[in-house]
Amino acid sequence: MSSIAARPHAAHDLDGRLPPDVEVVVPVLDEQATLARSVRALHAHLSASFPFSWRIVIADNGSTDDTLGIAHRLAWELPGVRVLHLDGRGRGRALRAAWSASDARVVCYMDVDLSTDLRALLPLVAPLLSGHSDLAIGTRLARGSRVQRGTKRELISRAYNLLWRATLRARYSDAQCGFKAVRADVARELLPAIRDDGWFFDTELLTAAQRCGLRIHEVPVDWVEDPDSRVDIVVTALADLRGIARLVAAGRVARFAAIGLASTLAYALIYLGLRGTLSAAMANAIALAVTAVANTAANRRLTFGVRGRHGLVRQHVLGAVVFALTLALTSAALAVLHGVAPGASHAVEAVGLVAASVCAMVTRYVALRTWVFAGAGEPRLDRIRDVHEDVAHAEALG
Repeated sequence: MSSIAARPHAAHDLDGRLPPDVEVVVPVLDEQATLARSVRALHAHLSASFPFSWRIVIADNGSTDDTLGIAHRLAWELPGVRVLHLDGRGRGRALRAAWSASDARVVCYMDVDLSTDLRALLPLVAPLLSGHSDLAIGTRLARGSRVQRGTKRELISRAYNLLWRATLRARYSDAQCGFKAVRADVARELLPAIRDDGWFFDTELLTAAQRCGLRIHEVPVDWVEDPDSRVDIVVTALADLRGIARLVAAGRVARFAAIGLASTLAYALIYLGLRGTLSAAMANAIALAVTAVANTAANRRLTFGVRGRHGLVRQHVLGAVVFALTLALTSAALAVLHGVAPGASHAVEAVGLVAASVCAMVTRYVALRTWVFAGAGEPRLDRIRDVHEDVAHAEALG
C-alpha cells in the first residue's frame, strides 16, 4: 500500500502541474534522527545552485519510528518536497515505486545520510538531460574520487566490486554507491527486469543496463562514511553474493553452457542409437548435424537474443561452418581412438566423442559470439525486453 502527499506547489512550478526535469528520491527506513537535517540541506542546495527544475521525494519504506511524520511535516513546509509511503521494506522496493510513478525526465536517488557531496549531483544528471547518457552512477573507486571510510568497509567494497566485475564482466567501478540517476523512460523499461527489492537492486540495475548496451556515465565523488550507519555488512554481503549467483545463472555464458550440455547429451544418445546400424563416422556426422542445427537455433534465441527472420539463413550457414570444424575434431578423435583401441565399444566411442565435443565448446562459443551472431540483435532499448525474458527463464529453471 502506498500514498503520496505534497504541498500543492513544486520548485520552479508554483502550481505543481509541470513535470520537473529531475526527481531526487531519498529512501528512508527509521531515519527520524537524520531525515529533517538531510532533506533541509538537500533542499537548500537545490534551491541555491541547481539550474534545472526539481522535486524531492522522501520514500519511506516501512519505518516504525516517527520518520513518516517528519517526512509529511517537511513536505508541508518545504516547496517541492513530496512523500511516498510503502508498508514493505527495501531500498529497491522504494526506488521501484518512486521511479515507476515519476513524471520527471530524469530520476535519481541518494542515501539519506548525504555521504556523497551534493556538488556531484549536477555532473550526475547533466549527461542524462542532454541525451548523452542513459544512466549515471557516482563512484568512490575511480580516479578523482576522495573517500573517507574505515578500513573494513573499504576492503569489503573493493572486494565486492572486483567480484562483480570478474563474474558479470562489469565495466564500471562502483556498484553500491548510493548515488545514481537514470533517464525516466529508460527506468520504466529496465525496472521490470530487476528482481531484487533490497541493496542488490543497484547491482542488478547496472548489470541489466550493461547487458542492454545502454550508455552509463561515471562521476567520481567525494564521499564521507556515516559513522552511525546501521547497515549489516555481513547480511548485506551474503545477499549480494546470492544476487550475483542469480545473475550469473541468467548470463550469456551460463545459457550457452546449459544449451551445450543439453545438445551434447542429445548428441551422445543419437550417436548410440545410430551406431548399431551405421559406421562410427556416419553416426557421428548425422548426430552432429541434427544437434548442430538445434544448437544454433537455441543459441540464436536464448544466448544471443536474436529474434525474427532477419539474417536467419546466413547465421545457419555460418553455424554449419562451425559444425564442420566440430565434425573434423570429433572425426579426428574417433581416428585416434580406433588407432589406440581398435576394439573399443560403442559406449567408449561415445565418451571419446563427447570429450572432443566439450573441448570444442569454447571455440564454438567464440565463433558464435564474434562471427555468427556478431552485431546481431535488436536496438538497445528493445533488447531490454530480452533481458526480462532471460531473467524469467532463469528463474523458471530454478
